[in-house]
Amino acid sequence: MTKHHVRSVEETLEDLSVDPERGLGEAEVRQRRGEHGRNRLGEAERVSPWKILADQFRNLVIGILAVAAIVSFAMGEIVQMAAILAAIVINAAIGFFTEWKAVRSMEALRSLGAVQARVTRDGSSMTVDSEDLVPGDVVLLDAGDVVTADLRLVEANGLTCDESSLTGESVPVTKTTEPVEEETPLAERTSMAFKGTAVTGGSGAGVVVAIGMQTELGGIARMTSEASEEVTPLEKRLDRLARNLVVVTLIVATAVAALGWLGGKDLVSMLETAVALAVAAVPEGLPIVATVALARGMWRMARRNALVERLAAVETLGSTSVIFADKTGTLTQNRMRVARLALPGQDEELHWEGDAHPEAPPPLACRLLEVAALCNNAELEQADGDNGEHPAGTGDPMEIALLHAAAAAGLARDRLLDDQPEEREESFDADTKMMATFHARGGGFRIAVKGAPEAVLDVVTQVATEEGEREGEAGALSDAARKDWEARIETLAAKGYRVLAFAERQSDSAEADPYEGLTLLGLVGLEDPPRDDVPDAIERCRRAGIRVIMVTGDQPVTAAAIAEQVGLAEKPKAIVGRDLPKLGDGAQADAHDGLRDNHVFARVSPEQKLDLIRLWQEAGAVVAMTGDGVNDAPALKKADVGIAMGKRGTDVAREAADIVLKDDAFPTIVMAIEQGRTIFENIRRFIIYLLSGNLGQVLAVGLCAVAGAPLPLLPLQILYINLVLDVFPALALGVGESPEGIMDRKPRDPKEPVLTQGHWTATALWGALIAASVMTVFFVALAQDMGQDAAVTIGFLSFALARLWHVFNMRDAGSGLFANEVVRNRWVWYAIGICLVLTAAAAWLPGMSTLLEVVPLDFFGWMLVLSGSLAPLLIGQAALGLWRRSGCGETTCKKE
Repeated sequence: MTKHHVRSVEETLEDLSVDPERGLGEAEVRQRRGEHGRNRLGEAERVSPWKILADQFRNLVIGILAVAAIVSFAMGEIVQMAAILAAIVINAAIGFFTEWKAVRSMEALRSLGAVQARVTRDGSSMTVDSEDLVPGDVVLLDAGDVVTADLRLVEANGLTCDESSLTGESVPVTKTTEPVEEETPLAERTSMAFKGTAVTGGSGAGVVVAIGMQTELGGIARMTSEASEEVTPLEKRLDRLARNLVVVTLIVATAVAALGWLGGKDLVSMLETAVALAVAAVPEGLPIVATVALARGMWRMARRNALVERLAAVETLGSTSVIFADKTGTLTQNRMRVARLALPGQDEELHWEGDAHPEAPPPLACRLLEVAALCNNAELEQADGDNGEHPAGTGDPMEIALLHAAAAAGLARDRLLDDQPEEREESFDADTKMMATFHARGGGFRIAVKGAPEAVLDVVTQVATEEGEREGEAGALSDAARKDWEARIETLAAKGYRVLAFAERQSDSAEADPYEGLTLLGLVGLEDPPRDDVPDAIERCRRAGIRVIMVTGDQPVTAAAIAEQVGLAEKPKAIVGRDLPKLGDGAQADAHDGLRDNHVFARVSPEQKLDLIRLWQEAGAVVAMTGDGVNDAPALKKADVGIAMGKRGTDVAREAADIVLKDDAFPTIVMAIEQGRTIFENIRRFIIYLLSGNLGQVLAVGLCAVAGAPLPLLPLQILYINLVLDVFPALALGVGESPEGIMDRKPRDPKEPVLTQGHWTATALWGALIAASVMTVFFVALAQDMGQDAAVTIGFLSFALARLWHVFNMRDAGSGLFANEVVRNRWVWYAIGICLVLTAAAAWLPGMSTLLEVVPLDFFGWMLVLSGSLAPLLIGQAALGLWRRSGCGETTCKKE
């Protein structure tokens, strides 16, 4: 593909066979449209709702239940089959409605091009639909226009473009017609105007060199569609857990059925036992509880300005170990302001931060600010009363900031222009790097000049003083004074300020050369100040073991200064995109390690953002990425969790992200991290609760089957306990509040499973305790000749209540018996109340008790139920007390 930014205007026009004065003819336009197609971005293939629905049934837990339903049908157990199918449908429905998210990024990208364009065709200017543009069209540009194709500029009159959404550059770029070097970064290709950007000032014209998917915007669109969405850590862990459960369930069910059949038992009865074991082993409520726990976290985050598009991203953010943060608007306020004034005769710069400026600014400061307001094309809106906020403005952000600074000193531009009307403007030129305006005053003309400090310094001949005298020898600025000003410029630039110089002179003619015999008034340092709450948020990340890295399209000096101000690092070095090695090359492993030690990356391209994310992911990190522009979309999609800005973010960024911040605040990310960590701890807690209870059922049913004894639970009773009674306590555990000190822990190892070896040990012990307690009362009932139906009823009710009280065993071992997170959780008490009602319905409600084969019990039978259900709680609390004395914590021992 031709790199037009390196070619001259004449070469480009010759390549495209077009006269810029006449443009293309209609016949030529039709021919080229046939060759190149329309100027539109491709559409992403939308995910079919049927595919999303089908994916819900690929869950291994669902697979086990489906097999159990088939076997139940084959044995004529229609009610049992219907109950199992109901569990499958409920899980599938919840999964479908919570995960239904179509790929809309490409459609959002397409909307950027749905505008009109002014072109020259057949020697006439006309307006056409942007989709009708073809290579070779000559497009006319004015302030406020959206660039609708990639253009090689052939004319630029003070032309500036806002390319922040494409490059990340926070300040409009001044355009020229001169070619640039081949390896020039996208943000510095001043000879080009790119599709999807906006013209902020001046005028110009460009010839179309790329349309549709061939544009830079199209390249980003392609990367967005091709970037693979990462499977989140929680999804990976739950999948591994499900596979483990499948293996264990199949082995246990097959072994028990085979042993019983070989021992001479009826094959059908053994198949029924296998179904019972399968139903007992699978935590049917796990998908529902996990989904609701994540949804609860999503709701909490939404109340605090973080909107979650994908439920699993909540937990993923909680396991994040690296955050790639954009500078502009995320770490900074995305609002240029005047921060420093360097005035003649003063060694120190005058602070000028919002309302913190001097009440009576020095005369030279007022003189400088007058020139800043006069030599200006921006406008401020009328302020609505005194609300303490700056009125909004239109125009270049730096010029708006200058108007705010002048207004704060009582120098409103409109009043200045009433006294000193503007007669002429010399537009900003990339060659001179200056702008000038002529104002009628005192029978002559006041020439106000602003520009790049080095450019202004080259043309001034004297420096203003408070007495109005001129400084210098024979009217010339001395070399010593010039070097002093150059040092002041370097000092301001090194602090990350964008520096402008201001000068003026008086003339008798409005046609005089504006850049001769000027008097230097001083320098202005502008900044996009960091957010006040960012340093504390970064410190919280540091305590939590999370590395924050700035990735920006802005200048390296500015990026490094902001990074130091917000506390990312002391005297950080910004690595520039052009200096990044080609990532992905295994021979450069040492260079990769060096990159991971850096905190600031500036002037990076969208491709390099993807490479940096991949670099940390390959090192085992869980990566979060913040962004707001079109250029951020591929990286947001590639990251483990993409975080888009809601206020200033483009539709493209929001559609590609997992989480959208309504307030664009970095501390909101830290809040989301805390919620994510809490949710994972809650999920781990309720998984142990569910599995330990299910294991107790498996042990009881399996041991009784092998021993040839009656089963203490029937398949339908197991399903009722697992799907109805267990879900509410598990839900209550899943929505618990954040435990103290959760943000003082290091991020979890991404390879760590949901349950570690210590958690499995605890699960086995809890399950064995529940099984032993319930089997004891079951066999006591049989020994007392209470009948098999009564014994099974005792086993069922004992299991139901034992698992209900078992929720209190899920407290941290380091917490108190009554002062702990489970007791303080009001949802736990609601769950207990609901489950007690459901248990009573199973025991006494006509129809329900018949369906579950529950028979009435006498006083002794209820005593057995009470003792069998309370024993696991009492023994468990005693064990947790011993663990607390031995220095263990959480639900299992911290020494694991």
